[in-house]
Amino acid sequence: MAKTLKELTAQEVLALAIQAEEEDGRIYADLAERVRHDYPETAKSLKAMHDEEDGHRHRLIELYRQKFGEHIPLIRRQDVKGFITRRPLWVNHILTVPMIRNEIETMEEQARNFYQAAIAQTNDAAVRQLLGDLAAEEGKHYDMAEEMDEQQRASGAREEEDKSERRKFVLQIVQPGLAGLMDGSVSTLAPVFAAAFATHQSRDAFLVGMAASIGAGISMGFAEAMSDDGVLSGRGRPLARGTVCGLMTTAGGIGHTLPFLISNFYYAMYIAVAIVAVELGVIAWIRHRYMDTPLLAATFQVVVGGTLVFIVGILIGSA
Repeated sequence: MAKTLKELTAQEVLALAIQAEEEDGRIYADLAERVRHDYPETAKSLKAMHDEEDGHRHRLIELYRQKFGEHIPLIRRQDVKGFITRRPLWVNHILTVPMIRNEIETMEEQARNFYQAAIAQTNDAAVRQLLGDLAAEEGKHYDMAEEMDEQQRASGAREEEDKSERRKFVLQIVQPGLAGLMDGSVSTLAPVFAAAFATHQSRDAFLVGMAASIGAGISMGFAEAMSDDGVLSGRGRPLARGTVCGLMTTAGGIGHTLPFLISNFYYAMYIAVAIVAVELGVIAWIRHRYMDTPLLAATFQVVVGGTLVFIVGILIGSA
């Protein structure tokens, strides 16, 4: 059964601290390994943090050996009620520099709070002194991270890392999402409005639109997932890309399909046309924002393409 921190002996507190420092050090090492190719300067900072945590562990073990001998009982975080936990950030597929820096701040604050609370668990002067020193040093780690961040900014390394992070985001999220949104918003226009003008029944247009949107989403999702494995292109995991692309394709088609839930055909048509205009505007903005396409050119390309497909749907439906 898990104990509270107040129920631990000085020996158990030291054993827990050793385990916590070892785990934190491994987290920093794992993070550094994950980002060393894309963010080398951040990886260096993480390696320095790992070395600091390793130094803390050695000092704790040395004091433990002096006080309690060679055997260190296994006391883990989950064995203590309310003890600090670590989120599995290091296994995230997408790992950004801001995410890492926020995690460092959280880890160091939690570690400092633990040492401050643990001081009250023992009357041994040596143990209290070491725990107090470690609490102060954990507080300095935040300043150390901030200083490293400033050094990276001054050297231009931070700017390069931010550019690399943006490129990854565009490759792995924006591009497949944009491809799906464009396909869903534009390619489903023809069948939806063809059905609408052919039957003048909202229900028929809705059913056709849903079928076209979901079918296109499944098709685009599989196509994107099977296009490449992402190893050489840097586009990330196929499953993630396919999921993003498929969902955005479906969303793009459903957007102008939902108005046909309105029984009044003409009201539904007006709202659907307005939503199409919004969808095309969003696509143009995304192309401008993330693909560096001039806004006027992006708007012209998207509007012309969407208008042509829209006209085709009306002509076929009215034939």
